[in-house]
Amino acid sequence: MKFTRRRFLDRLGIDLPIIQAPMAGIASPAMAGEVSAAGALGSIAIGASTAVGARAMIASARERSSRTLNVNVFCHRPARADPAREQAWIARFAPEFTRLGATPPAALSEIYKSFLADDAMLAMLLEERPRVVSFHFGLPQPEKIAALKSAGIVLLATVTNLAEARAAEAAGVDALVAQGYEAGGHRGSFDPAAPDDRLGTMALVRILANGGKLPVIAAGGIMDGAGISAALKLGAVAAQLGTAFIACDESLADEAYRSALFSDAANHTIMTRAISGRPARSLPNHLTAAGQNVSESEIPAYPIAYDLGKALHAAAKARAEHGFGAPWAGQGAPLARAMPVAALIRVLTNEMAEGWEGFFFF
Repeated sequence: MKFTRRRFLDRLGIDLPIIQAPMAGIASPAMAGEVSAAGALGSIAIGASTAVGARAMIASARERSSRTLNVNVFCHRPARADPAREQAWIARFAPEFTRLGATPPAALSEIYKSFLADDAMLAMLLEERPRVVSFHFGLPQPEKIAALKSAGIVLLATVTNLAEARAAEAAGVDALVAQGYEAGGHRGSFDPAAPDDRLGTMALVRILANGGKLPVIAAGGIMDGAGISAALKLGAVAAQLGTAFIACDESLADEAYRSALFSDAANHTIMTRAISGRPARSLPNHLTAAGQNVSESEIPAYPIAYDLGKALHAAAKARAEHGFGAPWAGQGAPLARAMPVAALIRVLTNEMAEGWEGFFFF
């Protein structure tokens, strides 16, 4: 296992078994660059961007570090518009817009493309050739996977169960990001309408590491070196941390988000579809509360529902209210620490060394 882990880290071009999660809207290019410069794997999420914007993000991260970069894309099925459902969703929140002195959107739209339908994004990735590309919400078409692999790019795929892991392995990805139910942000489920077994990170890691052929990266609820060491001992080759980086200096999280992370809300994260249309774990706020008694059939498709969530958040921020954002956070949120990225990587490394006595490096 030691040799497999070291070989995998060498393939990624990193020294430490730490991956900073590609959190859209939170993980800045500066954050990714600093993580990579420290010997771990820095990540940016470009699923909500255009090819032009994504290229600029990659360039910015590379200004901080010439080392490995992970670029994450969203592979959800393109949304199917449902005007009646979308108008009903707008009407449901119209009173909140009125209270905030704002006008609700007249209609909702698919605010960004899936990688499945974005050939310009593929072309950009083939030109830029980041060391790693990761997939969330599923897998791209076989020809896109083949093109990325031909370019020498290492491919990671988020999976939440054994069936998804087997599909990813058959598709030719190089490693699995085993996302437990406790993870913050969007569930990586291939089909959000399918039953969710809600496997925890450690159980999922053991299942995949025990019976699969691909390296497994643990993701969900891991906040410190002890958590990383536990994941490695259970068979993971690395651990992906997201919530642990939200309070870092280089994070794009605003002050309200940071304050909520260090409040009692961190003890009560909730899985909700109300913000974006797909299941995602968040700190509780007005929007998650409003969605608690809403049936899934009432919520527009992802990311169409997100169009309203973002409009409501903007209206609230204009009035200095902060209860309508998307404060993604995992169940390990109470363990969050505020410091620069480089300092956090040092702390995590020291904590791992205490638990492993240096073993994990080799």
